[in-house]
Amino acid sequence: MRARFLLAAAFAAAAFASPAWAGDLRRGEAAAEACAACHGQDGRSQMPGVPSLAGMPAEFTVLQMILFREGLRNAAPMTELARGLSDAEIEALAAWYAALPPGPPDDLPPRDPALAERGRALSARHNCGVCHLPDYRGRAQMPRLAAQREDYLIHALTEYRDNRRVGTDTQMNGIMYGMPDEDIAALAHYLAHAP
Repeated sequence: MRARFLLAAAFAAAAFASPAWAGDLRRGEAAAEACAACHGQDGRSQMPGVPSLAGMPAEFTVLQMILFREGLRNAAPMTELARGLSDAEIEALAAWYAALPPGPPDDLPPRDPALAERGRALSARHNCGVCHLPDYRGRAQMPRLAAQREDYLIHALTEYRDNRRVGTDTQMNGIMYGMPDEDIAALAHYLAHAP
């Protein structure tokens, strides 16, 4: 049953990713006011553990919001906040965040060259740039990783490794399976500092 819901959510996200709603930025900006306290006024989160949404592919945001709204992904307080949102509200919100210029948070730890190089090698070994693109800007239903909060990346990658987070497929769970904490930290450091 869960697989059917996830498949339906993926198809809905793909259907929503059309030019018909991409221009509804004013409505998205208004909807994003409620999100700014955690995700940042400019979509760049300054709150530990909360992802930045600026420059996130619209299809990814639509899919995540549908998963939250339908109770298929639980992350307080998102599940409650997404409940009751219409498809049009979700589409406008996704379009708004996709249009914002991405960038690192103000509290990004300084780049450690050795740690970043280790993370780069891990990214190459696990082919992160294939799905998320070589510059890690994300595409379609794959999120932007470049300039994301380092602490959030560690959290998300650990959840995939520990099978506590699933998307519409289990590919990330398989990639992260068995990855040691120190490798996750290196990978997150590298991606957080990616331009």
